[in-house]
Amino acid sequence: MSALRMMLGVGVVLAAAIGVSDAVSAREGPPSCGAVSFRPVAQGLADGTQDAGLYRSRFGKIVLHAEVKGGQAQNYYIEVNGKRPPPLQGALPTSVNSCLNAKHVKTPPPSAGANCVGSRFRVVLSHQAKAEYVMLFGLDGDVWKLCSASKM
Repeated sequence: MSALRMMLGVGVVLAAAIGVSDAVSAREGPPSCGAVSFRPVAQGLADGTQDAGLYRSRFGKIVLHAEVKGGQAQNYYIEVNGKRPPPLQGALPTSVNSCLNAKHVKTPPPSAGANCVGSRFRVVLSHQAKAEYVMLFGLDGDVWKLCSASKM
């Protein structure tokens, strides 16, 4: 009888462990705030669109592209899961500020203007608001300037 009790007890413990691990993996999703940094492309590349960086995870793929003219990068932009996200209409909501501050981007971020250039680039993803936002920043001196923002 003792062996039967032990097997029954082990079965209950295993069933509980499987149930807990399934519940944890079902809850896991993308982090509420994340950032990925990229370096610029090298000078002297052929004219056209060049890949500047790639980030891939189980939640998706981000590609940083550079538009090159005369061997110099003139503009950078991102694609998320193979598509260029549509530009955000209006200003960034204040709900993303805590995420930006956590990723060392001062709020409100200044605009980069018409072309996105910089010595480094950072893509910040915020899932804290009711919607998801993806933002591309270019480092100008010691200030991260907002190049583009999209609501996903």
